[in-house]
Amino acid sequence: MITVCCADGETGTVYEGKLEWEKKGIYKKNIVMPKTEVMMILGDPSKAYKLSFYPNNGIGLLRIEFIINNSIKIHPMALVKFNELKDTEAKKEIEKLTFQYEDKKEYFIDKLAQSVAKIACAFYPKDVIVRMSDFKTKEYANLIGGKEFETPEQNPMIGFRGASRYYSEKYKEAFRLECLAMKKVRDEMGLTNVKLMIPFCRTIEEGKKVIQLMNEYGLIRGENGLEIYVMVEIPSNVILVDEFAELFDGFSIGSNDLTQLTLGIDRDSGIISGIFNEENPAVKKLIVWIIAAAKRNKRKIGLCGQAPSDRPGFASFLVKQKIDSIAFVPDALIKGIENINKAEKEEEDKNNKHIGFMLPDLK
Repeated sequence: MITVCCADGETGTVYEGKLEWEKKGIYKKNIVMPKTEVMMILGDPSKAYKLSFYPNNGIGLLRIEFIINNSIKIHPMALVKFNELKDTEAKKEIEKLTFQYEDKKEYFIDKLAQSVAKIACAFYPKDVIVRMSDFKTKEYANLIGGKEFETPEQNPMIGFRGASRYYSEKYKEAFRLECLAMKKVRDEMGLTNVKLMIPFCRTIEEGKKVIQLMNEYGLIRGENGLEIYVMVEIPSNVILVDEFAELFDGFSIGSNDLTQLTLGIDRDSGIISGIFNEENPAVKKLIVWIIAAAKRNKRKIGLCGQAPSDRPGFASFLVKQKIDSIAFVPDALIKGIENINKAEKEEEDKNNKHIGFMLPDLK
C-alpha cells in the first residue's frame, strides 16, 4: 500500500503506507482575480468545458501535440504520402483509422480543427493561443507511419523541431495541414479568439519564412483579426527582440527551454538536472530584458511554466517586471492566483510607502 501525491506541482511524491488526507473545496466566488492575467495551459479537449468554469483569462498555451498524439495518432507526412508508404502494417492501421476519408489529409485537418474548436468554443470569447506542433524527432517517429519520415538525432531537444520543420521540404506539407486546420477553426467555424504561436524560432530568417508560408496557406497576420505570437525560449529571441517584434504580435516565454539553453543544460539529463533552475540570475536577467523590450515595442508578453506556482518568489519577480499574463497547468491554477495576488499586494504596499506629502512652511 502506498500513497501518491501530485499536489505539489512539477514533482510527485510517493509515500509508504496509506496516509490520511483531507479534501478542501474552493469556491470560485471567494477567488479574487489579480491584475496580471491568469491563463491556462491545456491540450486535452475533453476537459475544456469543465476547465472553462475555473477562474481564468483564457488559454495561454494550447499544445496541439496532445491532440496529434491521442486523437489523430498518425504522422501527418504518412497521410500526405499515404500511397507511397512502404510500411504495410502502418498502412493498415491508417486505413482503419481513416476509413471515412478518401483523401487521407482531410482526416488530419478535420480531427485537429474539431479538437481545437472544442477548446476555443469552451473559452470563447477569451483568447486561446494555439502553439503549432512542437514534437521532437523521436516523438514524431512514434506516431503511426512516423519512422519512415524521421531521422534519429542524438539530441532532439535542440534538433529538428519547431519553426525549422515548418519550411523544410521534409515537413512543409504537414505544416500546411496544421495551417488549413487553423484556418478552418477561425474562418469557417468563426472562432476568431484563436491566436497562433510559433515555437522554437531560432532566427529572424526562420520567422520570415514561416510567416510567408502561413500567408500562402491562408493565415495572414491581421486578416480577420489574426494575431501570430512567437515563443521566447532561445537567447537569440531576447537578443534580437526588436526584430522579432516586427514580425510577431506577441511573445510567450517558455521558461523551461530558455533555462536549458541559457545554462547549457539538457533538461532530459538526470545527471545534471540539479543545476536546472529558472531562478538562475542569468535566466532572470534575460526575462527582465524581454519583458521590458516587449513593453517598448507595444507587444503582449506572457510566461508559460510551473515556476510561478511552485515558487512565490518567481511569481513576485514576474509581477515586479509587469508581465501581462502567466499561464498555469489547471492543477496549479489556484496556487498560481494566490502567489500573484500576494506579489501584487507586496508591490502595492511597497509603492505606497514611497508616497509622501510635503507640508507647507507656515513660518
